[in-house]
Amino acid sequence: MRKETLLFLLVFSFGMFNHAVAQDDKKEGYKFETIVDLETTAVKDQNRSGTCWSFSGVSFLESEMMRMGKDPVDFSEMFIVRHCYADKADKYVRLHGHLNFGPGGAFHDVLYVLKNYGAVPEEVYNGLEYGEDNHVHGEMDEVLKNYVDGVIENRNKRVSNAWDEGLDGILDAYLGDLPEEFDYNGKKYTPRGFADEVIGLDADDYIQVSSFTHHPFYEPFIIEVPDNWLWGEVYNVKLDEMIDIINNSLEQGYTVGWATDVSEKGFSHRNGVAVVPEEDMKELDDTERSRWEKLTPEERQKQLYSFDEPVKEKNITQEVRQDGFDNYQTTDDHGMHIVGMVKDQNGTVYYKVKNSWNTDNKYDGYLYASENFVKLKTISIMINKEVVAKELSKKMGL
Repeated sequence: MRKETLLFLLVFSFGMFNHAVAQDDKKEGYKFETIVDLETTAVKDQNRSGTCWSFSGVSFLESEMMRMGKDPVDFSEMFIVRHCYADKADKYVRLHGHLNFGPGGAFHDVLYVLKNYGAVPEEVYNGLEYGEDNHVHGEMDEVLKNYVDGVIENRNKRVSNAWDEGLDGILDAYLGDLPEEFDYNGKKYTPRGFADEVIGLDADDYIQVSSFTHHPFYEPFIIEVPDNWLWGEVYNVKLDEMIDIINNSLEQGYTVGWATDVSEKGFSHRNGVAVVPEEDMKELDDTERSRWEKLTPEERQKQLYSFDEPVKEKNITQEVRQDGFDNYQTTDDHGMHIVGMVKDQNGTVYYKVKNSWNTDNKYDGYLYASENFVKLKTISIMINKEVVAKELSKKMGL
């Protein structure tokens, strides 16, 4: 009996020791304290479609309605996609195919449709005419690309006056006929009338801003990303000024459209965090460097990208940002919507970002992007130009 008791005590003690060690090793995770949290509509799901630019742009406009005290309209993203595909095809054919043709787009596409074609509510035009419950655009994207390429490359060596009707037929088959008139809350509207009377937003109130050194500061330029089929312009400011614009916008109650790169390992929608971990040991202090030197490369990567606690981040300068864009490390991958600002337990600032990848992640469809990630990976932001400080606005010629 004494041997059995001793054995039990040894096993119990060993188990308690392991439990204590496990408790010590357990990470405390990210603890966010809210600084700014602005109103927005429900998270949506772009599903298997390359239409993030429409979803994030629409979310931005919906929040603008809420900021102005209006009842937000659930905009139809596919109404915007439908018009952009048609106008993009026309430009593609006129340029003999020397233009990027695909589902991608930019924030100014949303403003372009609002200004030129109006808008409709989701209930009027959901764009699901092809037997799916959610957006699945692979087949449609492929058919449209093959069609416009066929128009350009046809054996007749000339373009007929019928090809655009054929394109409309494809778009109508997949997304639905464009409504000329519809009922909303007991009243009839055209898309133009709906945009003017119900939505009441002026597309000219909004601009896009970026920060790159290959163009002069404080002057607009056509941003060189493949999906910029409209050749839309952004205003160029210094990096710190771009961050100030984001912060000022949020603090004044205005949300921000965010075009960015999500291809890096530091971006994890599932974990709801986007960061830029410092991987260069030369940038670490002596204590950190000593610890990292004992780890294998695989162990370092696992710790840096585990997303289970805040990590030391890379210092992002104007030069570092520019280098990432110049060497294709920073590309135009995704559009999202910045709706707030928080800080973690170490005082690091993050932006609360509304995504359009449904709600099945840690933060119910939202994520938190560190200021350094935003500095490094922002392609451009969309803002209400009212948020730009007077001195900077004057420099930009607004």
